[in-house]
Amino acid sequence: MATLRHAPVGKAEMLIRRPVSEVYEAFIDPAITSKFWFTKGSGSLEAGKRVQWDWEMYGASASVEVIELEPNKRIVIDFGTFVEFNFAPQSETETFVTITDSGFQGEADEVVKMAIDSTEGFTIVLCGLKAWLEHNIRLNLVLDKAPYAHIER
Repeated sequence: MATLRHAPVGKAEMLIRRPVSEVYEAFIDPAITSKFWFTKGSGSLEAGKRVQWDWEMYGASASVEVIELEPNKRIVIDFGTFVEFNFAPQSETETFVTITDSGFQGEADEVVKMAIDSTEGFTIVLCGLKAWLEHNIRLNLVLDKAPYAHIER
């Protein structure tokens, strides 16, 4: 059995050419988030609140606990792992977003795979966010990631 010296994390980063308040709000408001990530959210993110996110095409949902919100700076959620979103303004019209996912559990090989999958998934989310906020284009990246896994409606 392999042991890990340091617990792996998933990490994705992207420059979004929009003001920090707009980028932050895109993750807070499910009406916006559903344009680039999940298909439906039960409510806006609020500290101490639990919301549900649905990916209807996959028949999947997640119960998400909002741990901490620092407006226009940081979001921390319990998504089964701890996910931290950091928003760093680069100018009045540019925001650098960093998403870090940690707290994976299991055997060493499984934990490494989860961290890699998380990095891939959050990179797709950030690419979709960038297309939506900068160009008003809905790329359907999450929808098209695994079309073989879609459920019949």
